[in-house]
Amino acid sequence: MWKTIKQFLLDNPKAAFGITIVTVVVFMCIFAPLFTDIAPNARVARPHQAPNMDNILGTTRMGRDVWAQFLYGGRTSLLVGFIAGTFVIFMAMLVGISAGYFGGWIDNTLSFFTNLVMVIPSLPLMLVLAAFLDQVSPMVIAIIIGATSWPWGARVLRSQTLAIRNRDFIHAAEVMGETKKRMLFAEVMPNMMSILASLFIGTVIYAIMTEATLEFIGLGDPLEVTWGVMLYNAQQTSAIRIGAWWEILAPSVGLASVAIGLALINFSIDEISNPKLKAQRIMTRFRREEKKAAKELAKAQQQKEKLAQEGNA
Repeated sequence: MWKTIKQFLLDNPKAAFGITIVTVVVFMCIFAPLFTDIAPNARVARPHQAPNMDNILGTTRMGRDVWAQFLYGGRTSLLVGFIAGTFVIFMAMLVGISAGYFGGWIDNTLSFFTNLVMVIPSLPLMLVLAAFLDQVSPMVIAIIIGATSWPWGARVLRSQTLAIRNRDFIHAAEVMGETKKRMLFAEVMPNMMSILASLFIGTVIYAIMTEATLEFIGLGDPLEVTWGVMLYNAQQTSAIRIGAWWEILAPSVGLASVAIGLALINFSIDEISNPKLKAQRIMTRFRREEKKAAKELAKAQQQKEKLAQEGNA
């Protein structure tokens, strides 16, 4: 297993780099008490204190430790992304695969429902709901994002299910008398794992960034500790204007790191699942190994000629 994982990471440097970034950030946020013993909302120093040995990322306008807020705020921001991604995957699978496989009136009904939700502009709707609910919590933002972001994934899964439904192995399974439940979960879904993984990762990135955006413009709960609220508080206290760059840097680096890491993983999934890109990667590795073998052959030939010259001398 370890050899397989090692070979996968060596063959997919984008995936290796992205997994490393995301794993490090997630590990630091989950095990925040291992990296700091300061509570995120505790006042521990003077306001707007620059980074030092006691506060490695400085303090905020309220004298709170930025490093502690970065770690604990990352927990909430990442949780919002994964909750929204899970909700979108569930709805997209339920609606898209069911519509594509069963067809008929089920397909017409689910497609109408999908198109109805799709024509509703998601970002203005989120802004209206967030403003109407007044200082919504991160979990409510996650539910709003998930409830408005699943139709595109459902359309993609429906199209893929329509293509898979007419394959020979599906007809063979139907002839063998397999149940509808087994057909969906054992025959159809495994052939769409790359699409599901890509959809999940893309939704997580979108949810994290959207949550940070809503909180940055003041539609989140300012009492929560998230990367978006950190940016909002830094804006309200004019952190950049007074030179407190560390208040902006910490959440910005966190958001950028997670987005870049997940995007690299998403790109690598596309390269693995796309036959054309996969063939190009195989040919690139073959040429690399061919050049390596040619260099070793040339080196062996040079050593052989050198030994022959020494023997003649």
